[in-house]
Amino acid sequence: MSFILNIETATKNCSVAIAKNGETILCKEIAEEGYSHAEKLHVFIEEVIAEAGISVQDLAAVAVSQGPGSYTGLRIGVSAAKGLCYALNVPLIAVDTLLTLASQAQVTDGKIIPMLDARRMEVYSEIFNAKLEVERAIQAEVIDENSFGDISETIYFVGDCAEKGKAVLTKENFIFLENIKYPSAAAMSKISFDKYQKSDTVDVAYFEPYYLKDFMMTTPSKK
Repeated sequence: MSFILNIETATKNCSVAIAKNGETILCKEIAEEGYSHAEKLHVFIEEVIAEAGISVQDLAAVAVSQGPGSYTGLRIGVSAAKGLCYALNVPLIAVDTLLTLASQAQVTDGKIIPMLDARRMEVYSEIFNAKLEVERAIQAEVIDENSFGDISETIYFVGDCAEKGKAVLTKENFIFLENIKYPSAAAMSKISFDKYQKSDTVDVAYFEPYYLKDFMMTTPSKK
């Protein structure tokens, strides 16, 4: 019996789930405009473990969203995951944020394109088939009316870019699943368990989130 703690903090959704043998048994999450990860993450971790009726010593591994996504959100999630792995001496599993998001679509045909907002008309995106096999790797790209126009199959878009995406992505085979906005730790459970069974883990000491773009810090203007 393998319990895995799944942590997803790449977006505005602060999400934590406990899974047993790849099945989510408990999930706590909240999506707020102001990002509540620093305040909520450790509380959620304590709550899901307690409510699942287990202790941290029962965890076989910790899985964390590896990005792309919010720089601060990813840092908070990865730091928490690393701390637990060090303390418990359990493996760390890194899960592609966009794969988690795509897996929430649960469609049987066409392509799934998860998109996360970067800035202006730029998005982080990846292309999967209905079996969740990668058909185009993660990119940071500017979307316009010509984006994905070479795909004739139905495309299901998921993520937090529906509003700006629908303004330019208007072809008949484009479908926006607007109820799937953020990746959830609950959707990480099967992915992380599959990785755990294959010993597909990362080095706790050296693992860094996949930011995709360099973090840019601005300097306040002098008055």
